[in-house]
Amino acid sequence: MRWDLQIHKGRASLLNYAISILCVAIAMALWLVAHELQLRDVAFPLLCFSIAVVSWSQGLGPGALAVLLSTLFYAYFIAAPAYSFDVAPPELLRFLLFILSAIIVAYFAALQRWNEQDLRIARDRLQAELDWRGEQDRLLDQTHDAIIFRSFDGQISYWNHGAQEMFGWTAQQAIGRSSHDLLQTVFPAPLEQINEQLKQTGLWEGELTHTRPDGTHLISASRWSLRGDESGRPLLVMETNNDISDRKRREHEVASLNVALADRADALQATNKELESFAYSVSHDLRAPLRHIVGFAELLQKRSAKDLDEKSRGYVRTIQDSARRMGNLIDDLLGFSRMARAETKKAVVNLEQLVHEAISELAGETGGRDIAWKIGALPSCYGDRAMLKVALQNLIANAVKFTRTREHAEIEIGRTADKPNDVVVFVRDNGVGFDMRHADKLFGVFQRLHQADEFEGTGIGLATVQRIIHRHGGEIRAEGAPDRGATFYVTLPQTRV
Repeated sequence: MRWDLQIHKGRASLLNYAISILCVAIAMALWLVAHELQLRDVAFPLLCFSIAVVSWSQGLGPGALAVLLSTLFYAYFIAAPAYSFDVAPPELLRFLLFILSAIIVAYFAALQRWNEQDLRIARDRLQAELDWRGEQDRLLDQTHDAIIFRSFDGQISYWNHGAQEMFGWTAQQAIGRSSHDLLQTVFPAPLEQINEQLKQTGLWEGELTHTRPDGTHLISASRWSLRGDESGRPLLVMETNNDISDRKRREHEVASLNVALADRADALQATNKELESFAYSVSHDLRAPLRHIVGFAELLQKRSAKDLDEKSRGYVRTIQDSARRMGNLIDDLLGFSRMARAETKKAVVNLEQLVHEAISELAGETGGRDIAWKIGALPSCYGDRAMLKVALQNLIANAVKFTRTREHAEIEIGRTADKPNDVVVFVRDNGVGFDMRHADKLFGVFQRLHQADEFEGTGIGLATVQRIIHRHGGEIRAEGAPDRGATFYVTLPQTRV
């Protein structure tokens, strides 16, 4: 496209010079006709006229070419001796006078062309600026923002339709009046202080309260922009206002709700602490009578085994088993409460080492079973080593327990790269799985998705895991399907918290 433009300009330039040659040729032809008609002294004005026409219409370059061609024509045909470029001494002064006249005519004709072009350009620019200002005024009038032009002391000179909609005053009512008095503006600081800042920086932003003609109030987000003269004196202030009354009302409502929620949260936290203390105390106090039940049941079994029939011995075994299960439940409940009360001691923890320790401690439950362990490279994280070990033990013990029905169990422990800024560890098994519709019950206290006679447990293990992970600022989630295994994902922040 640039090449085409250059070709176009080149063609236009050649056309200008061709017109220059044509004009001089016409002048020459007219002189020849006049010479045949015995008309004298017409060459000088004809050539000067052609030079003037070329310089005015085509520019200085073609005009210079016209001067050159006219000079050559004058020297060859008109100045004595004719048909020679030599100029006789008597004709030299006239010849030089012609050259000077031709140059002056070309210069002033070209100068007139430049002046007319400048005048036309200035007129076009003025018209464009007027159009732009008219369009700007229309746009300012159509915008919903309230735009006001005023003097530094507040006298209004422009009031758009948005200002009329927002404040309730028409332009006829507002122009010429003080904006501060008209709107009964309430400023967030003394007006003198605001004006001083406006002088120094040229800008001011803040929230103002105004009064409409009907007496209602509104709050606007106002932005002032100052325009000064060359000496720095303030000339004009442009105000842009947005009605934020609804937003301020909602912010007030949200603030009130936040205060109420904070009070509610404090009350709930206090209640939770009381419940934690109550659960801990009750669990601790239940251990003593429970030990008595277990102890006396064992004594009864030892001393009266011969005197009891098989059915009575079954009753005694039921008492012992129930007491042991209740003891396990109390121990788990105490552990769960302890996790909320214990102070975390955070340090760099090697998760891979914790996994191997947890697996070795479960050797009594995995002995004699066909379990394929797949343990990937695990990173280190920042947390409480003892708590994280309890969490991993619970997750791995779950996998071991719920794959008990599989002849060949598969348990995989690894890391995912889904969240590069966090540590995401998963424990996957091919056990009995669970229905995702009941996934929200997995981490509840005493919540179980399987019957107690199928798989033992108190329903507190996963709740304990969740509490530990939450205390580390992380998350835990589970995925699974009935008879297709389960996967637990633990996400821990990688940065120190």
